[in-house]
Amino acid sequence: MAKNTPLPDFAAIVVAAGKGLRVGGDTPKQFRKFQGKPVLRHSVERLLDAGASPLIVVIAEGSEGHAEDALHGLEGFQFVSGGASRQDSVHAGLEAIEDSEPARVLIHDAARPHLPFAVVERLITALDNHAGAIPVLPVVDSLAVASDDGTMNGSARRETLRRVQTPQAFRYDEILAAHRAWDRSTDAGDDAQVLAASSGSVALVQGDERLKKITFADDLEDNAIKPPFRIGQGYDVHRLEEGEELWLGGIKLEHTHGLSGHSDADVALHAITDAVLGGIGDGDIGTHFPPSDPQWKGARSGQFLEHAVKLANEAGYAIGNVDLTIICEAPKIGPHRPAMRAKVAKLMGLEEAQVSIKATTTEKLGFTGRSEGIAAQAVVSLFAMETRS
Repeated sequence: MAKNTPLPDFAAIVVAAGKGLRVGGDTPKQFRKFQGKPVLRHSVERLLDAGASPLIVVIAEGSEGHAEDALHGLEGFQFVSGGASRQDSVHAGLEAIEDSEPARVLIHDAARPHLPFAVVERLITALDNHAGAIPVLPVVDSLAVASDDGTMNGSARRETLRRVQTPQAFRYDEILAAHRAWDRSTDAGDDAQVLAASSGSVALVQGDERLKKITFADDLEDNAIKPPFRIGQGYDVHRLEEGEELWLGGIKLEHTHGLSGHSDADVALHAITDAVLGGIGDGDIGTHFPPSDPQWKGARSGQFLEHAVKLANEAGYAIGNVDLTIICEAPKIGPHRPAMRAKVAKLMGLEEAQVSIKATTTEKLGFTGRSEGIAAQAVVSLFAMETRS
């Protein structure tokens, strides 16, 4: 998480005392590996990077070994033993930092490993005018109220409802007093409800889909929470031969020689296709369209590119932009650039402004300089659809 601007001083509590066994296995989910390191470590690192001090990690009795292994090598935090319920664990964390006299505190679930700095910033800023602040997302699906027999018993207005995430931010003195006054026999749901019960004002700020909570085994897969931004690159070369058609950038050019290959040998589209596939980590053009397969002999490369874009969309990514460079001595690319740009944009479902096509020579050096072939290289950016702004 990039730390953009310094925030006002704040403390943080990471709640990691739950059993978390719905993911399966004997190890609680907060200590399981996610994208190369324990789930808990993600949350603690992000809060430390944001400037949290002091930082309390609340753990269950008996889980000290797991917790120490998960955070080995980190500094700037301390462990506190939790209680029988989440409210008890949070209360223990709040009491542990009383001597530090923090003005603000963030309370975060360890099972939400991705914590964007912008969310922390919005929460801290909201405390200027409210006793508490929580990150929320809109409800996009229709809602139904269920009866005990499993049938629909009315509906709810999604416009008035929000999905609540963590961390939740509070003025420290007010959330501590609210927890001390809370009836321990009653389940609060979350800390915002504890504060609201004491007549504290809770602001709603924009949350983030990346704050998804890990609950089930599938959520621990590396692609369960997608990186918001990815980059792919591609490179291709084909030989120039007499008697072949010259397809480049999806259009046919008149030239003395054409590119030789199993398909139409369009090096420009091949390079872009490989860049898209590389961006989502799904092999290369030969993986999906092997030259040993006769069905692709003479095939138009546009269908290869369309397939790659479809795979990217299915993986949850949209194309941000394409930057293509064609390397050859001849033919001149400049006169054909507008047509190529329009064709590539159409194949990829983009605006032409998202497509850049350039050309260069190698000053008569190498195989392209001797006009023996044409090369192309491409870079493609991809954005996770739910986080693209």
